[in-house]
Amino acid sequence: MPDHSPTLKEIARQLNVSVSTVSRALHNHYSIGLRTKMQVQKLASELHYEPNQTAIFFKQKRTFMIGVILPNLSQDFFASIVNGIEDVAYKESYTVMLCQSRDDQAREKQLVNAMKSQRVDGVLISISKDTTNYEHFELLRRHKIPMVFLDRIPKMPDIHYIASSLGAGMQQAIDFLIRKKHKRIALVNGPGHLSASQERLESFKSTLWQRRRKFDPSLVTCSDLSKEGTCKAMQQLLDQKQRPDAIITFNDYVALDSIQYVKRSKIKGISFVSFANEPICHYIDNAPIASVEQFPYQQGQKATQLLLQLLDKQAGQTDDPYPVLHHELLQPQLVIHRPA
Repeated sequence: MPDHSPTLKEIARQLNVSVSTVSRALHNHYSIGLRTKMQVQKLASELHYEPNQTAIFFKQKRTFMIGVILPNLSQDFFASIVNGIEDVAYKESYTVMLCQSRDDQAREKQLVNAMKSQRVDGVLISISKDTTNYEHFELLRRHKIPMVFLDRIPKMPDIHYIASSLGAGMQQAIDFLIRKKHKRIALVNGPGHLSASQERLESFKSTLWQRRRKFDPSLVTCSDLSKEGTCKAMQQLLDQKQRPDAIITFNDYVALDSIQYVKRSKIKGISFVSFANEPICHYIDNAPIASVEQFPYQQGQKATQLLLQLLDKQAGQTDDPYPVLHHELLQPQLVIHRPA
Protein backbone atom coordinates (compact mmCIF):
# COMPACT_ATOMS: atom_id res chain seq x y z
CA MET A 1 0.00 0.00 0.00
CA PRO A 2 1.51 3.38 -0.94
CA ASP A 3 2.31 5.91 1.78
CA HIS A 4 0.41 8.61 -0.14
CA SER A 5 -3.00 8.95 -1.74
CA PRO A 6 -2.84 7.53 -5.28
CA THR A 7 -3.99 9.75 -8.12
CA LEU A 8 -5.57 9.25 -11.51
CA LYS A 9 -2.21 10.10 -13.09
CA GLU A 10 -0.50 7.27 -11.17
CA ILE A 11 -3.09 4.72 -12.28
CA ALA A 12 -2.84 5.98 -15.86
CA ARG A 13 0.98 5.74 -15.81
CA GLN A 14 1.00 2.16 -14.52
CA LEU A 15 -1.52 1.02 -17.12
CA ASN A 16 -0.08 3.16 -19.91
CA VAL A 17 -3.40 4.85 -20.67
CA SER A 18 -4.60 8.43 -20.55
CA VAL A 19 -5.94 10.09 -17.40
CA SER A 20 -9.27 10.68 -19.13
CA THR A 21 -9.52 6.95 -19.87
CA VAL A 22 -8.97 6.14 -16.19
CA SER A 23 -11.59 8.67 -15.15
CA ARG A 24 -14.17 7.31 -17.58
CA ALA A 25 -13.40 3.71 -16.59
CA LEU A 26 -13.95 4.50 -12.91
CA HIS A 27 -17.32 6.01 -13.84
CA ASN A 28 -18.30 3.01 -16.04
CA HIS A 29 -18.49 5.22 -19.12
CA TYR A 30 -19.93 3.44 -22.17
CA SER A 31 -16.99 4.49 -24.36
CA ILE A 32 -14.48 2.38 -22.40
CA GLY A 33 -14.16 -1.32 -23.15
CA LEU A 34 -14.89 -3.93 -20.52
CA ARG A 35 -11.29 -5.17 -20.31
CA THR A 36 -9.90 -1.67 -19.74
CA LYS A 37 -12.60 -0.93 -17.15
CA MET A 38 -11.73 -4.08 -15.23
CA GLN A 39 -7.99 -3.31 -15.32
CA VAL A 40 -8.48 0.26 -14.13
CA GLN A 41 -10.93 -0.64 -11.39
CA LYS A 42 -8.79 -3.53 -10.16
CA LEU A 43 -5.66 -1.39 -9.88
CA ALA A 44 -7.62 1.45 -8.25
CA SER A 45 -8.85 -1.02 -5.64
CA GLU A 46 -5.37 -2.40 -5.00
CA LEU A 47 -3.97 1.11 -4.58
CA HIS A 48 -6.92 2.12 -2.34
CA TYR A 49 -7.69 5.00 -4.66
CA GLU A 50 -10.31 7.48 -3.42
CA PRO A 51 -11.74 10.29 -5.55
CA ASN A 52 -10.55 13.81 -4.75
CA GLN A 53 -13.75 15.20 -3.26
CA THR A 54 -12.44 18.75 -3.24
CA ALA A 55 -11.85 18.60 -6.98
CA ILE A 56 -15.28 17.06 -7.52
CA PHE A 57 -16.95 19.74 -5.42
CA PHE A 58 -15.08 22.46 -7.28
CA LYS A 59 -16.10 21.06 -10.65
CA GLN A 60 -19.75 20.61 -9.69
CA LYS A 61 -19.86 23.83 -7.65
CA ARG A 62 -21.31 21.96 -4.67
CA THR A 63 -20.22 20.49 -1.34
CA PHE A 64 -23.27 18.18 -1.22
CA MET A 65 -23.93 19.34 2.31
CA ILE A 66 -27.04 21.16 3.51
CA GLY A 67 -27.42 22.94 6.83
CA VAL A 68 -30.43 22.52 9.09
CA ILE A 69 -31.25 24.84 12.00
CA LEU A 70 -34.21 23.92 14.21
CA PRO A 71 -35.33 25.34 17.57
CA ASN A 72 -35.18 22.25 19.78
CA LEU A 73 -34.51 18.65 18.84
CA SER A 74 -35.80 17.35 22.18
CA GLN A 75 -39.32 17.86 20.85
CA ASP A 76 -40.73 15.02 18.76
CA PHE A 77 -42.18 17.56 16.34
CA PHE A 78 -38.75 18.81 15.26
CA ALA A 79 -37.25 15.32 15.43
CA SER A 80 -39.88 14.24 12.89
CA ILE A 81 -38.89 17.15 10.66
CA VAL A 82 -35.29 15.91 10.81
CA ASN A 83 -36.38 12.40 9.78
CA GLY A 84 -38.13 13.82 6.74
CA ILE A 85 -35.11 15.93 5.83
CA GLU A 86 -32.61 13.11 6.17
CA ASP A 87 -34.68 10.59 4.24
CA VAL A 88 -34.70 12.89 1.21
CA ALA A 89 -31.15 14.23 1.60
CA TYR A 90 -29.40 10.89 1.98
CA LYS A 91 -31.29 9.44 -0.95
CA GLU A 92 -29.79 12.22 -3.05
CA SER A 93 -26.29 11.71 -1.55
CA TYR A 94 -26.37 14.87 0.54
CA THR A 95 -24.90 15.16 4.03
CA VAL A 96 -26.91 17.03 6.65
CA MET A 97 -25.26 19.44 9.10
CA LEU A 98 -27.81 19.48 11.91
CA CYS A 99 -27.91 22.24 14.56
CA GLN A 100 -30.39 23.56 17.10
CA SER A 101 -30.83 27.19 18.05
CA ARG A 102 -32.33 26.34 21.46
CA ASP A 103 -34.83 29.10 20.67
CA ASP A 104 -32.10 31.73 20.97
CA GLN A 105 -31.57 34.36 18.27
CA ALA A 106 -27.87 34.92 19.06
CA ARG A 107 -27.16 31.19 18.82
CA GLU A 108 -29.15 30.99 15.58
CA LYS A 109 -27.07 33.82 14.11
CA GLN A 110 -23.84 32.08 15.15
CA LEU A 111 -24.97 28.86 13.47
CA VAL A 112 -25.83 30.67 10.24
CA ASN A 113 -22.34 32.21 10.18
CA ALA A 114 -20.78 28.79 10.79
CA MET A 115 -22.75 27.24 7.95
CA LYS A 116 -21.68 30.01 5.60
CA SER A 117 -18.04 29.36 6.57
CA GLN A 118 -18.49 25.62 6.05
CA ARG A 119 -19.80 26.40 2.55
CA VAL A 120 -23.01 24.43 2.82
CA ASP A 121 -24.96 24.37 -0.43
CA GLY A 122 -28.22 25.48 1.16
CA VAL A 123 -29.98 25.84 4.51
CA LEU A 124 -33.30 24.67 5.95
CA ILE A 125 -34.47 26.82 8.87
CA SER A 126 -37.26 26.96 11.41
CA ILE A 127 -36.64 30.18 13.29
CA SER A 128 -36.29 30.50 17.07
CA LYS A 129 -39.04 31.98 19.20
CA ASP A 130 -36.78 34.97 19.94
CA THR A 131 -35.87 35.81 16.34
CA THR A 132 -36.96 39.31 15.36
CA ASN A 133 -33.90 40.41 13.37
CA TYR A 134 -33.24 38.74 10.02
CA GLU A 135 -29.83 40.14 9.06
CA HIS A 136 -28.18 36.71 9.32
CA PHE A 137 -30.62 35.34 6.78
CA GLU A 138 -29.86 38.23 4.46
CA LEU A 139 -26.18 37.26 4.83
CA LEU A 140 -26.94 33.85 3.33
CA ARG A 141 -28.87 35.51 0.53
CA ARG A 142 -25.94 37.82 -0.27
CA HIS A 143 -23.65 34.79 -0.52
CA LYS A 144 -26.16 33.09 -2.85
CA ILE A 145 -26.89 30.27 -0.40
CA PRO A 146 -30.52 29.19 -0.97
CA MET A 147 -32.81 29.00 2.05
CA VAL A 148 -36.10 27.24 2.65
CA PHE A 149 -38.02 27.98 5.84
CA LEU A 150 -40.37 25.50 7.45
CA ASP A 151 -42.96 25.56 10.22
CA ARG A 152 -41.84 28.83 11.87
CA ILE A 153 -41.59 31.39 9.09
CA PRO A 154 -39.96 34.85 9.39
CA LYS A 155 -41.76 37.92 8.13
CA MET A 156 -39.35 38.43 5.24
CA PRO A 157 -40.14 39.19 1.61
CA ASP A 158 -39.11 36.88 -1.20
CA ILE A 159 -38.62 33.64 0.74
CA HIS A 160 -39.45 29.99 0.08
CA TYR A 161 -41.32 28.10 2.78
CA ILE A 162 -43.23 24.95 3.65
CA ALA A 163 -45.60 24.94 6.62
CA SER A 164 -48.90 23.65 7.92
CA SER A 165 -51.98 25.83 7.62
CA LEU A 166 -52.42 27.06 11.17
CA GLY A 167 -55.56 28.92 10.14
CA ALA A 168 -57.24 25.72 8.99
CA GLY A 169 -56.07 23.97 12.15
CA MET A 170 -57.56 26.69 14.36
CA GLN A 171 -60.89 26.42 12.53
CA GLN A 172 -60.99 22.68 13.15
CA ALA A 173 -60.18 23.17 16.84
CA ILE A 174 -62.88 25.80 17.39
CA ASP A 175 -65.52 23.86 15.45
CA PHE A 176 -64.76 20.77 17.54
CA LEU A 177 -65.19 22.69 20.80
CA ILE A 178 -68.40 24.36 19.60
CA ARG A 179 -69.83 20.93 18.73
CA LYS A 180 -68.98 19.90 22.29
CA LYS A 181 -71.15 22.83 23.56
CA HIS A 182 -68.29 24.94 24.94
CA LYS A 183 -69.25 28.59 25.35
CA ARG A 184 -66.15 30.49 26.50
CA ILE A 185 -63.18 29.44 24.38
CA ALA A 186 -59.80 30.95 25.27
CA LEU A 187 -56.41 30.96 23.57
CA VAL A 188 -52.97 30.62 25.16
CA ASN A 189 -50.87 31.80 22.23
CA GLY A 190 -47.12 31.88 21.66
CA PRO A 191 -44.80 34.93 21.48
CA GLY A 192 -46.61 37.75 19.72
CA HIS A 193 -43.87 38.50 17.16
CA LEU A 194 -43.95 34.97 15.72
CA SER A 195 -45.88 34.76 12.47
CA ALA A 196 -47.19 31.39 13.72
CA SER A 197 -48.73 33.15 16.74
CA GLN A 198 -50.20 35.90 14.60
CA GLU A 199 -51.75 33.38 12.23
CA ARG A 200 -53.31 31.51 15.13
CA LEU A 201 -54.75 34.70 16.62
CA GLU A 202 -56.18 36.02 13.34
CA SER A 203 -57.85 32.69 12.64
CA PHE A 204 -59.11 32.51 16.23
CA LYS A 205 -60.82 35.88 15.79
CA SER A 206 -62.19 35.26 12.30
CA THR A 207 -63.48 31.77 13.05
CA LEU A 208 -65.36 32.95 16.15
CA TRP A 209 -66.88 35.77 14.08
CA GLN A 210 -67.87 33.36 11.28
CA ARG A 211 -69.48 31.06 13.87
CA ARG A 212 -71.36 34.05 15.32
CA ARG A 213 -69.38 33.97 18.53
CA LYS A 214 -68.23 37.18 20.20
CA PHE A 215 -64.48 37.68 20.41
CA ASP A 216 -63.40 38.55 23.96
CA PRO A 217 -59.81 39.95 24.13
CA SER A 218 -59.60 38.96 27.80
CA LEU A 219 -59.71 35.32 26.69
CA VAL A 220 -56.42 35.62 24.81
CA THR A 221 -53.07 35.41 26.61
CA CYS A 222 -49.50 34.77 25.45
CA SER A 223 -46.78 32.46 26.73
CA ASP A 224 -43.07 32.66 25.97
CA LEU A 225 -43.35 28.84 25.67
CA SER A 226 -41.57 28.27 28.99
CA LYS A 227 -43.36 26.58 31.87
CA GLU A 228 -43.22 29.80 33.89
CA GLY A 229 -44.58 31.85 31.00
CA THR A 230 -47.45 29.42 30.51
CA CYS A 231 -48.34 29.51 34.21
CA LYS A 232 -48.55 33.31 34.09
CA ALA A 233 -50.78 33.13 31.02
CA MET A 234 -53.05 30.61 32.71
CA GLN A 235 -53.28 32.72 35.86
CA GLN A 236 -54.57 35.63 33.78
CA LEU A 237 -57.34 33.45 32.40
CA LEU A 238 -58.30 31.83 35.69
CA ASP A 239 -58.40 35.13 37.60
CA GLN A 240 -61.43 36.21 35.58
CA LYS A 241 -64.88 36.10 37.12
CA GLN A 242 -66.11 34.12 34.14
CA ARG A 243 -63.47 31.49 33.48
CA PRO A 244 -63.13 29.80 30.10
CA ASP A 245 -64.58 26.32 29.74
CA ALA A 246 -62.17 25.45 26.90
CA ILE A 247 -58.64 26.57 26.05
CA ILE A 248 -56.72 26.22 22.79
CA THR A 249 -52.94 26.29 23.28
CA PHE A 250 -49.98 27.10 21.03
CA ASN A 251 -48.70 23.52 21.16
CA ASP A 252 -48.91 20.32 23.19
CA TYR A 253 -46.17 21.31 25.63
CA VAL A 254 -48.02 24.52 26.50
CA ALA A 255 -51.17 22.41 26.88
CA LEU A 256 -49.49 19.97 29.27
CA ASP A 257 -48.09 22.80 31.43
CA SER A 258 -51.53 24.45 31.39
CA ILE A 259 -53.29 21.24 32.40
CA GLN A 260 -50.86 20.75 35.27
CA TYR A 261 -51.50 24.30 36.44
CA VAL A 262 -55.27 23.79 36.39
CA LYS A 263 -54.90 20.50 38.25
CA ARG A 264 -52.77 22.11 40.98
CA SER A 265 -55.35 24.89 41.25
CA LYS A 266 -58.04 22.21 41.77
CA ILE A 267 -60.17 23.67 39.01
CA LYS A 268 -62.36 21.36 36.94
CA GLY A 269 -64.46 21.62 33.82
CA ILE A 270 -61.89 23.06 31.38
CA SER A 271 -61.13 21.21 28.14
CA PHE A 272 -57.87 21.69 26.21
CA VAL A 273 -57.11 21.46 22.52
CA SER A 274 -53.60 22.06 21.21
CA PHE A 275 -51.34 21.99 18.16
CA ALA A 276 -48.61 19.54 17.04
CA ASN A 277 -50.12 16.16 18.07
CA GLU A 278 -46.92 15.05 19.83
CA PRO A 279 -46.72 11.26 20.39
CA ILE A 280 -46.62 11.75 24.18
CA CYS A 281 -50.26 12.86 24.08
CA HIS A 282 -51.31 9.35 23.15
CA TYR A 283 -49.75 7.81 26.26
CA ILE A 284 -50.70 10.05 29.18
CA ASP A 285 -53.99 10.53 31.01
CA ASN A 286 -53.80 14.31 31.42
CA ALA A 287 -53.46 15.10 27.74
CA PRO A 288 -55.44 17.62 25.68
CA ILE A 289 -58.66 16.13 24.38
CA ALA A 290 -57.54 16.84 20.82
CA SER A 291 -54.53 18.19 18.95
CA VAL A 292 -53.93 19.53 15.46
CA GLU A 293 -51.61 17.28 13.44
CA GLN A 294 -49.23 19.49 11.43
CA PHE A 295 -47.38 16.69 9.59
CA PRO A 296 -43.78 17.63 10.48
CA TYR A 297 -42.26 14.66 8.63
CA GLN A 298 -43.90 15.75 5.39
CA GLN A 299 -42.80 19.35 6.02
CA GLY A 300 -39.20 18.13 6.30
CA GLN A 301 -39.51 16.06 3.13
CA LYS A 302 -41.07 18.81 1.03
CA ALA A 303 -38.70 21.50 2.27
CA THR A 304 -35.69 19.37 1.39
CA GLN A 305 -37.05 18.48 -2.03
CA LEU A 306 -37.63 22.18 -2.70
CA LEU A 307 -34.11 23.11 -1.54
CA LEU A 308 -32.54 20.47 -3.79
CA GLN A 309 -34.57 21.75 -6.73
CA LEU A 310 -33.27 25.26 -6.03
CA LEU A 311 -29.71 23.94 -5.92
CA ASP A 312 -30.17 22.12 -9.22
CA LYS A 313 -31.43 25.32 -10.78
CA GLN A 314 -28.52 27.29 -9.32
CA ALA A 315 -26.07 24.79 -10.82
CA GLY A 316 -27.83 25.03 -14.18
CA GLN A 317 -28.73 21.33 -14.14
CA THR A 318 -32.47 21.68 -14.54
CA ASP A 319 -35.24 24.11 -15.35
CA ASP A 320 -36.96 25.47 -12.24
CA PRO A 321 -40.22 23.51 -11.77
CA TYR A 322 -41.42 26.04 -9.20
CA PRO A 323 -42.46 29.67 -9.44
CA VAL A 324 -39.91 32.30 -8.41
CA LEU A 325 -41.20 31.97 -4.84
CA HIS A 326 -42.62 28.70 -3.57
CA HIS A 327 -45.06 28.82 -0.66
CA GLU A 328 -46.83 25.61 0.34
CA LEU A 329 -49.22 25.06 3.22
CA LEU A 330 -50.06 21.49 4.19
CA GLN A 331 -53.61 20.83 5.34
CA PRO A 332 -53.69 19.91 9.05
CA GLN A 333 -55.91 17.34 10.71
CA LEU A 334 -57.52 17.49 14.16
CA VAL A 335 -56.76 14.28 16.08
CA ILE A 336 -59.17 13.50 18.91
CA HIS A 337 -57.54 11.81 21.88
CA ARG A 338 -60.57 11.35 24.11
CA PRO A 339 -64.14 12.64 24.51
CA ALA A 340 -64.59 16.17 25.78
